[in-house]
Amino acid sequence: MKLSRVHGLSGEVTVPGDKSISHRSIMLGSIAKGNTEVEGFLQGADCLSSIACFRKMGVEIENNGDKVLVHGRGLRGLKAPDSILDVGNSGTTTRLMSGILAAQPFVSTVNGDASIQKRPMKRIITPLSQMGADIRSLRGNDCTPLEIHGTNLHGIHYDSPVASAQVKSAILLAGLYADGETSVTEPEVSRNHTELMFEEFGVDIRTEGKSVYVKPADELYAKKVIVPGDISSATYFLVAAAITPNSCVTVKNVGINPTRDGILRVLSDMGADVTVEKTSGEIGEPTADVTVRTSDLKGCVVGGEVIPTLIDEIPAIAILACFADGETIIKDAAELKVKESNRIDVMVDNLKKMGADIEATEDGMIIRGGRPLHGAVIDSHLDHRVAMSFAVAAMNAEGETEITGAECVDISYPGFYEDMRKLVKL
Repeated sequence: MKLSRVHGLSGEVTVPGDKSISHRSIMLGSIAKGNTEVEGFLQGADCLSSIACFRKMGVEIENNGDKVLVHGRGLRGLKAPDSILDVGNSGTTTRLMSGILAAQPFVSTVNGDASIQKRPMKRIITPLSQMGADIRSLRGNDCTPLEIHGTNLHGIHYDSPVASAQVKSAILLAGLYADGETSVTEPEVSRNHTELMFEEFGVDIRTEGKSVYVKPADELYAKKVIVPGDISSATYFLVAAAITPNSCVTVKNVGINPTRDGILRVLSDMGADVTVEKTSGEIGEPTADVTVRTSDLKGCVVGGEVIPTLIDEIPAIAILACFADGETIIKDAAELKVKESNRIDVMVDNLKKMGADIEATEDGMIIRGGRPLHGAVIDSHLDHRVAMSFAVAAMNAEGETEITGAECVDISYPGFYEDMRKLVKL
């Protein structure tokens, strides 16, 4: 994929459905009683992996594009898969599904692509094992493939060392099948899509500060799920509008859940011209139309409790910081090292190729903005967030930029390049 500088962006865009909510709609719909209709489902490769896995466990799922119908089998209705549960590139599928599999009356094996086989699974193996789960890494390296022998689970309290919605959700899902209350406390509050959807499906769940408590369930009951636009996908358009001259872009009906809206806070802190017009809130998920105009930006510090609300947006924030006056410090983000790629090293190495003044730190990066970027050959490391971030950078760099592995955006946003191209002023 080769991209060059543009002279402005204008118009409206509707981004695909939220990835996190789409995954959860399939999983909860599968173990609920009745039929769950999902509107706005993300047709990205990761979410399709969740559909494929639950189909292998006997769940009938009708996928009609924007609308998906899950014929739930009830809390204890899943069947033993006759082959490996292939999660593809999806960490969310791997970790959340493991919480469900830990309680099933059958043995399952979970595996995925080369990237997934390097991502850390000890973070779920440890708490699930404390609940009585029989789960092990077949290669002994705390990564996939995982073999899970379903067992009777016990309720526990778990102090999570990381603020991770995937870890929290795996434990809460297992807690549905436990013999008593299960709770998780995080160092900072991570995204709460699981908790909100649990409430809608009739689960006894409560939140107190940084802790979440769930009681075992007799049954879940199907609900219609309307998936808002994914704020992580919206980020690339918001950042592009802020840094590209002569630009004004509106992203329609995007989710602004306060556990996910960190990018809006960072844009505001950096002085961006942002307008948020609330539209509605479905399944407890608030939505809005967000408009960003070309802005004079200043550097800031991004760290602390805001990090879990924007961890997937940090690659795009690094691009944003290159076009801000002064220094931007991103810290407390060591989690970036264990995403689809080591996003700290990948962003720093590639931005240096484009002429940025940037350095890596143990838990983030330091970016001194204001230096013009120039075209380069960018290695995406097949990381969708990296590829989309450098597409935004390329539109504001001198000369031509080539992104290798650019098609990896299909993991979360099929049609990304086409949607961006429609906004380019001719």
